[in-house]
Amino acid sequence: MALITCEKAAFAYEGRVVVDALDLTVERGEYLCIVGENGSGKSTLVKGLLGLITPVRGCVRYGDGLKRTEIGYLPQRTDVQNDFPASVWEVVTSGCRGRGPFLTRAMRQTAQENMALMDIAGIRDRSFMRLSGGQQQRALLARALCATRSLLLLDEPVAGLDPVVTRELYEVIAMLHRDRGLTVVMISHDVDAALRYADRILH
Repeated sequence: MALITCEKAAFAYEGRVVVDALDLTVERGEYLCIVGENGSGKSTLVKGLLGLITPVRGCVRYGDGLKRTEIGYLPQRTDVQNDFPASVWEVVTSGCRGRGPFLTRAMRQTAQENMALMDIAGIRDRSFMRLSGGQQQRALLARALCATRSLLLLDEPVAGLDPVVTRELYEVIAMLHRDRGLTVVMISHDVDAALRYADRILH
């Protein structure tokens, strides 16, 4: 069953339509990779799928019980991450905030489990901005897992990472799809990775 359906959806950036007449379904359990060159509208599409911007034409619908606040989102890496004064624990648990303003015991347990899954439990008290790029992405992925039980939306998750860390992160994402049954939508310009990991590719 479709988690997200776009019907003739058009999204604009700074008043200019960059994605037009998009018909797209994201089915539960699939690994969809959306590829395209820089400036082709991939990040604008991400905002549209997240419900952060409204289509100027057409519509985006969530189905199969999915709520907009229950999409696990891993944004593009930015220089702002290097100046983010929070601990790894604070970053990861912020993914639980969509379920309520206070951390419950169950939320804390979920955060601990996701940190262990991402192999960052041992650095929970370290400053996020002092981590390597790969560790930061693992922390943000754990945060995204705290927000969702069904859908991960990843925007250029390996941008700026070295080849070894890139391969490791791709394998982690594949594991989440394979073993946890998560639906994955990955935005990328890495066609080779899309061909290797995705069930379906949208250009």
